[in-house]
Amino acid sequence: MTADISQSNQAATVSRAGADRAFLLLRTVFTIAPIAFGLDKFAQLLCDWDFYLAPWINDLVPGNAHDAMMIVGVVEVAAGLLVALSPRIGAFVVAAWLAGIIVNLVTLGDFYDVALRDFGLLVGALALGFLAADRSSR
Repeated sequence: MTADISQSNQAATVSRAGADRAFLLLRTVFTIAPIAFGLDKFAQLLCDWDFYLAPWINDLVPGNAHDAMMIVGVVEVAAGLLVALSPRIGAFVVAAWLAGIIVNLVTLGDFYDVALRDFGLLVGALALGFLAADRSSR
């Protein structure tokens, strides 16, 4: 009986260590990526971000597509910082932001592959949120 409890505790410790590593990995990625992509909205080194804004969204925001992308950049940097400071909240903010990006891309009609990739990122952000919530309840 004691051996069973010991093995169970070892398994829980190994499982928790794996969850801790996954949490750290996801927290790092979802801190760095939004900040990097947000800053690139200003530098436009990776691509011309204005090209990815659906016309109906462009019609809703003040200014032009470039102005909208400057706002997007600020929001993304803020979301990355929120993940760094409070991953339990920030992860779900990033997931919601990614859902908005997916809607934008799908309605644009040309970037289903990017939308699918962003869906995978959304699932990863949700996983981070659940891991963060689990850590805060311990």
